[in-house]
Amino acid sequence: MKQQKELVDSLKEQGVLKSKRVIAAFEAVDRRDFVPETLKEAAYFDEPLPIGQGQTISQPFTVAFMLERLDAQDGDMVFDVGSGSGWQAAMLAHLVGQKGKVYAMEIVPALCEFSKSNLAKYENLIQRVVFECGDATAGVRSLPVKESLDRIVAAATLDEVPSAWRAQLKIGGKMIYPSQGSLFEEVKLGEDEFKLIKYPGFVFVPFVKGVISKIYE
Repeated sequence: MKQQKELVDSLKEQGVLKSKRVIAAFEAVDRRDFVPETLKEAAYFDEPLPIGQGQTISQPFTVAFMLERLDAQDGDMVFDVGSGSGWQAAMLAHLVGQKGKVYAMEIVPALCEFSKSNLAKYENLIQRVVFECGDATAGVRSLPVKESLDRIVAAATLDEVPSAWRAQLKIGGKMIYPSQGSLFEEVKLGEDEFKLIKYPGFVFVPFVKGVISKIYE
């Protein structure tokens, strides 16, 4: 595949890319802008690609599947865990619109800078993103007091969901995360009540813990 349109059309034909809003996000954000220079020619292949530091940019099929089920809405506050190259964060920024906010968390310093430089190519979108470089276990550090998250999406496989994520998620909010070879969709029904749906057959890089080093917009 040599063009973004071919990738989008392929995902639509496979039935994984369905909603007008997510299709528009895929069309607005070029994956080629988020891969290393040496892999530009492979940007539109439907496969994960290395972005350095032992990390990858996720397979487009998987990202489409996750974004469709996440169902981020205009004005939403979204926590993007393991933002890597910034590709998914950029599409989330498109989905949440001018009134929304994306908190993009990445623990690898070099990838924090990589994602920010990639998103800088999209002036209208980067204004909606807050970059946090560090461990996502404690949730969003820069979340305003008394605010809560509408959506959480993780691109690294979890042994268990951090309690801070469930605490920061508002009632009616939703999380999408990988664990034990599956994707899980978790909806918060009450303070201690969650509905869980499992989608088997997904593999991600491991979730890495560490120390927060920087928050910047």
